[in-house]
Amino acid sequence: MKIGILGTGSWATGLATVLTDNGHEVLMYGISQEEIQDINVNHRNSKYFPDVELSTALRATDQLEAAIAGAEFILITIPTQFVRSVLKQVYPLLDHPVTFINASKGFDDEKNQRISVTIREVIPAHLRHEVVSLIGPSHAEEVVIRQLTTICAVSLDMEEAKKVQHLFSNEYFRVYRNNDEVGAEYGVALKNVIALASGAIAGLGYGDNTRAALITRGLAEMVRYGLKKGGQFETYLGLTGIGDLIVTCSSVHSRNFQAGYAIGKADGAADFLAHNQTTVEGIRTCRVVYEDLKNYPGLEMPITEAIYKVLYENKKPSEVIRSLMLRDLKEEQ
Repeated sequence: MKIGILGTGSWATGLATVLTDNGHEVLMYGISQEEIQDINVNHRNSKYFPDVELSTALRATDQLEAAIAGAEFILITIPTQFVRSVLKQVYPLLDHPVTFINASKGFDDEKNQRISVTIREVIPAHLRHEVVSLIGPSHAEEVVIRQLTTICAVSLDMEEAKKVQHLFSNEYFRVYRNNDEVGAEYGVALKNVIALASGAIAGLGYGDNTRAALITRGLAEMVRYGLKKGGQFETYLGLTGIGDLIVTCSSVHSRNFQAGYAIGKADGAADFLAHNQTTVEGIRTCRVVYEDLKNYPGLEMPITEAIYKVLYENKKPSEVIRSLMLRDLKEEQ
């Protein structure tokens, strides 16, 4: 099958490796001529994986029309703030219905909504099958070297989810199915905020006890918020819930963890925010969720609120952590 991939970044390259290993025809679309040439000529994506040799079957182009021509699936791996604008370019080029696979974790930059909603909004129904999100605990750095990984194909249409499941699954990359699109997409977005907090406590010098507490209480926040949005409790006990939360809060591969670590080391976010040039989805997600809390009076999300204060109100991480510990004592729930 032919798959057009929107993006030439690390996750695009990792998933493209899986697809080429499975014998599919893959063409990646990007705007960086350096990355495109590196992939096509050197069979590497040195910006992200300097020591990894890619399959000669993996190709890239700066021509969007070529990337999606004849494709049965279009895989979205670009940062969430660009998804809407790129899909608007894709729409006029489509001449047949395709399955859109969303592998981005976060919210639409324009409407602060889930990416699956945006895909349905931009691409007319006659040009697409039901959307599938390919999400779960996974780092491109490990997928590209074929480390064992399990994630979820999440869709309202389980037949479409099954197609994507079979498209990607092999001996090192196992895909499960899930139909709780709301719960899964909010879960994998919000865990980035908790990962920022995890990095911050590491940067401040705290250890395993603190991280265990953070992950546990972070999961409680994810569940509370996800259920309010219409998600299912069981989803948060699975790969797109606690699974993705653990890996993102614990791994040096996580950009959100790395960002939080830098903020914790400096005991402030100002310098990081002024100089950061990488995509850290948790920063925007934190603002979106914080503002959305106004619609749910009484919904407690103290970790999210604390990270918001660090990012957007210039509070010191050391101070907000102390305030978290000194909150009124209560039952665990």
